[in-house]
Amino acid sequence: MQAAERFGRNCIERLREAIEDAEGNEVFAAGWLDERGMVSRIKILARGNETSVPALLKNAETDTLPDVFIHNHPSGFLTPSDNDLAISGRAGEAGLGAYITDNAVEKVYVVAEPVRRWQYKALETGRIIRALEPGGAVAKRLPAYEIRESQLNLMKLIVKAFNGDAVVVAEAGTGVGKSFAYLLPSVRYALDNGERIVVSTATITLQQQLFDKDIPLVLSALSPAERKQVKAVLMKGRGNYLCRRRLTDALMEPLLDEEEYEELRRIAAWMETTKSGSRSDLSFLPQEGIWSRVCSEADICMGLRCPERERCFVLALRKEAADAKLIVANHHLLFADLAARHEGAGYDATVVLPPYRRVIIDEAHTMEGAATDFFSKSFSRLGLARQLGRLYRRRRAKTSGLLLRLADICGGKGGERLVPQPSPQGGGSPLAPQPSPQGGGSPLDEAVTAMEGIRDAMDTLDQLALALCGEEGVFRLCPRAEEDAFSLASPLIDLRKKIDLLAAWIREMLENINEDGQDDPAVWETKSILRRLETVGSICLAFVEYREREQEVLWIEKKGTGADAWTIFSETPVDVAPGLDEALFRPNKTIICTSATLTVSGSFNYWAGRNGAALNPERETMMGIFPSPFPYSKSVLLAVPTDAPLPDESSYQEFVDHAARSLALAAGGSALILFTSYLSLKSAYNAAQPELQSQGIRCLKQGDDDRARLLAAFLEDRASVLFATDSFWEGVDAPGDTLRLVILCRLPFRTPKDPVFEARREAVEKCGGNAFMELSLPESVMKFKQGFGRLMRRSSDRGVIAVLDGRLLKKRYGEHFLRSLPETRTCFTEFESIVQNTERFLFP
Repeated sequence: MQAAERFGRNCIERLREAIEDAEGNEVFAAGWLDERGMVSRIKILARGNETSVPALLKNAETDTLPDVFIHNHPSGFLTPSDNDLAISGRAGEAGLGAYITDNAVEKVYVVAEPVRRWQYKALETGRIIRALEPGGAVAKRLPAYEIRESQLNLMKLIVKAFNGDAVVVAEAGTGVGKSFAYLLPSVRYALDNGERIVVSTATITLQQQLFDKDIPLVLSALSPAERKQVKAVLMKGRGNYLCRRRLTDALMEPLLDEEEYEELRRIAAWMETTKSGSRSDLSFLPQEGIWSRVCSEADICMGLRCPERERCFVLALRKEAADAKLIVANHHLLFADLAARHEGAGYDATVVLPPYRRVIIDEAHTMEGAATDFFSKSFSRLGLARQLGRLYRRRRAKTSGLLLRLADICGGKGGERLVPQPSPQGGGSPLAPQPSPQGGGSPLDEAVTAMEGIRDAMDTLDQLALALCGEEGVFRLCPRAEEDAFSLASPLIDLRKKIDLLAAWIREMLENINEDGQDDPAVWETKSILRRLETVGSICLAFVEYREREQEVLWIEKKGTGADAWTIFSETPVDVAPGLDEALFRPNKTIICTSATLTVSGSFNYWAGRNGAALNPERETMMGIFPSPFPYSKSVLLAVPTDAPLPDESSYQEFVDHAARSLALAAGGSALILFTSYLSLKSAYNAAQPELQSQGIRCLKQGDDDRARLLAAFLEDRASVLFATDSFWEGVDAPGDTLRLVILCRLPFRTPKDPVFEARREAVEKCGGNAFMELSLPESVMKFKQGFGRLMRRSSDRGVIAVLDGRLLKKRYGEHFLRSLPETRTCFTEFESIVQNTERFLFP
């Protein structure tokens, strides 16, 4: 090939001069390509002799990385040597080219083609905004659309973040239309630059709204040719999808319960008709224990060895996502992907999600909680029993389980099913079990005996943990609880030893399986359960070594009541901010974090500090508050009784009981009453229900049905009143007359007895901070804003928000709550006047 086809004239002359200066010996150079793919600039990096030259690749590092490495062969023969090929291979893996020229720079041998540098196309703000101006491509598809300045300003900031590889943290009030504000730039950027964008949400409701409604509307505004280039895919955690192989496997096992078998048969019938395999498409809700046996799980997946690989629902989804430009995911799935990439999987290959470098996190106020949940580890007696039950179950004369199948694969007793008999001595020392000890049973016998030991050890540990939780229902392992920690150590060590013993016997069984049997699904399932049991053992060790785990919270929580109570042992990170900084904010180019509630008194400091957005001062981070366009000042009445007692006063609950009943009657129902305590909820419900019911107002109470059905019943009956706690402070969308009154019974401060929150407060104080002002207060304000936001969901909505906590007006910190709300009408007076004003406001 002629050198003039690859080099600009000035570069040919520059290279000739360098070779002449080196007396005709080899020269090593870096080159940069212009938009035509021609070498337009070179830098000489090294000089050598007639047959070799140092390949100083790192010397090429400047503000802009080179596109190609160049050296000459004085002999005139341009065929690459083995060393040339090795160096070119290293360069090629990095996307760099490698050229060999003669001394006259007349000919060139291209060993490795350079990857052409992508020319990014900046977003045009005006072009994107026009889509939401009157008559614009998107605006004209929205019924009764009104231009919103806050939405356009938010969109401008997001465009800047895409063009400048920046971070945006944006609080967008209810009604701003933040989804269109980030979807329009995302779609255009994906079209112009061929990049994938991940949109992550906290709730399935928002995921479905984005995928089923908002994204199709945005795409409909594109030309047909453009529309084909932007594929969107909705991705959920793989546990939401059916595994064909596991279902087939489960149907082949001798089950103990005919009801379970019937449910599996129903799932099998559905499997033949479903396209997605998603649990949400089922017409019935399967038992959790049944679904967990047949759903897809990463550590059980057989990959290329799976007999159902060609029909795998998860693989089909991944193939769909491989060429998608928009991925709609949830926070848990995003964190699973980020964690795997940060731990070594890299950022250029498919891991949990296809590769991406631009992320939009909606409902970002939930980020810290979602990350805390994801990075926590836990076990319980019930969970451990489920795992052991998968290995071996026996009821009367019936037996089933993976260990029996392993014994069959091993060919034990002529391939017949083994019914294990207990070993008198339990199979040797739990610290160093000896496989098949003389006089003992087979590995299967010993494994089943070890399982009984685990159950006994777990029962002992669970009873002790229940006692430690006491009436409060929680217990945190910390230096203040030294004596209790000592009492836990022995049963924790005992449980861990017995898990190690079982693991040793199972490994012996697995080692006895020949190569042909290693691909049996039972082997994969058993290995997965083994890993989970070992995780339980690692949590036990963390509890024992709690003094060395300063960055972890080791805590126990009581679940259930009476004889059915059990405990959960959890290991939770104290601070997730460093992990989010390293896995999310540093490696990705554009990160948009948005929610209706990210500020406290107009400041992002709390959210940014807790979520890692403030840990890299060199990263450009743009923050903005975009107010709701809704007419709060004329449509919302904020009522706070001046005679409300403080929550720690004995008369407080009686006041709440009376106030909730009176206000609900004044509003004629259509009320959401939010509590921070279930005991307080029950008291108010019992006090109000008879009178409200007599007036034809239906009363609904959290706990009487699952959340989805309870919310559906509330939305269907416009005169109903819903008494609810924690999970209903957000995610309730009840527009119009369905909701006219929201009562916030108490400022939502986290209980100081919450073990994770307590540990985080201590961490703040250890660093010299004020835990109340830096943690307790801002967290409560953000949740308060979520509760406030339940009322106005449409611009035409109208209603009353009553706060029954006297601290809002009587404590200085109450100003932080009030300053964080939009401007409304106010009624700060005695309670009886508030009842009258509520009725007048709602029914003028």
